[in-house]
Amino acid sequence: MRTVMIAARVSVETRRIRCFTIRTTRVALTRFRPYPGGVDENTDENTGQNTGQSNVFGEPLEVCSLEPLTGFYRDGFTNTGPEDIGSHTVCAVVTAEFLEHQKSIGNDLSTPHPQFGFPGLKPGDRWGVCAGRWLQAYHDGVAAPVVLKATNEAALSAVPIEALTEHAADVPDDLSEIRDQNG
Repeated sequence: MRTVMIAARVSVETRRIRCFTIRTTRVALTRFRPYPGGVDENTDENTGQNTGQSNVFGEPLEVCSLEPLTGFYRDGFTNTGPEDIGSHTVCAVVTAEFLEHQKSIGNDLSTPHPQFGFPGLKPGDRWGVCAGRWLQAYHDGVAAPVVLKATNEAALSAVPIEALTEHAADVPDDLSEIRDQNG
């Protein structure tokens, strides 16, 4: 049997059932990545920024994570759309406490699922998490740090900006801001 790699755009339903048909051949999705390298037509080649959707500052989204490849669309960004019912719009830097909390509420992010190309997360990984799940962790006192420049503005429909900024993990463009605060 010969393995052939093909590139194809597939629907959300295809991703859910993990296979599709070409003529009479049933094709299984393995290590599914909708766009090579996690970059699509809305990504600026020079800056790596997504120009299609905005972050919480109203600027183009920055990459959340390419390794592991995150995002509802597995494009590296926290892009969202009508089929993203969970609103995977918060770019979190997961911690052990956050992962344990998520597992305890039925959202196991640490167990690998190789059949879906999901390696399982470990502390320090960046991941596009559901806004509601992040807010639940926030209320339970175990919110993960947030990369604001990679967090989709759509997250603001569920999470107050004050909660996100309280847990910001972004490094300012001007490092003198840090020096001024620390004396």
